[in-house]
This record gives sequence, C-alpha cells and structure tokens, in this order.
Amino acid sequence: MSDKYILEGTIPVLCDNLNIWGRWFQTAARHVARDERGDVVVSTVFLGLDHAFRPGRPLLFETMIFGGPHDLDLARYSTWAEATAGHAVMCTKAFPPPPNSLESGGSMRGKKVAQVGRENFLASGRGDAVR
Repeated sequence: MSDKYILEGTIPVLCDNLNIWGRWFQTAARHVARDERGDVVVSTVFLGLDHAFRPGRPLLFETMIFGGPHDLDLARYSTWAEATAGHAVMCTKAFPPPPNSLESGGSMRGKKVAQVGRENFLASGRGDAVR
C-alpha cells in the first residue's frame, strides 16, 4: 500500500504513482496556515506522506512551532479540518495572552479610572438621572 497522498482541494487522496506524486508535490500549495509574532512562527502544512508509522489513520498534516519557549513542539493530524483546529490550539500555546489581559483572566487596569470617572460624573450633578 502507498503512503503517498496528494490534496484535491482540502481532501487527501492516496497516490500510488510516484511520478504523479512527485510532480504534484513540487508545485502544490501545501500550507494550511501560518502565523508569526516577533521571533515565533506557527506553521501548519500538508506533509504528503503518512507519518503515523503505526496502524490506524494516516497522519498527513503537521503543525510546528519555531522559536520561543515551545520551539519545535509539533502535532500531527489526519484531516484538513483537524489541522486547522490544531493550528489554532498551537497558536494559543505559542502566543499566550499577556498576564494582565482579560483573555488570561487578569484584571482590567482601567477599572479604577472608570470608577473615578463615574464618581466625577455623579459629583457634577449630571448623573442624578442615572442613579
């Protein structure tokens, strides 16, 4: 059985002919997604070869992180949809939100300013209607 695949759209298709596979592989757009922030890159590609090396579903897509504390972390997938979802997960890992951001569960720094602004508004007499 062949371990070579080509993409028809986003669907991996088994390819038994080495010449056809080789020509396709040389010119194909194999990137599923790529994100870059600073020195860190998250890249997801179609591999064209089954990287499972064990019985089961073929692993044909790979996401890898280049740079940062998770340099060379990788995950492999069987389908384009899994690769797209996995890319998003790896981006979350590679690009965590800043410690004080709302996404990370941190507190809003502007909260105190908003409270002071509300107090000033109420003290001005213009806030009587909203009390």
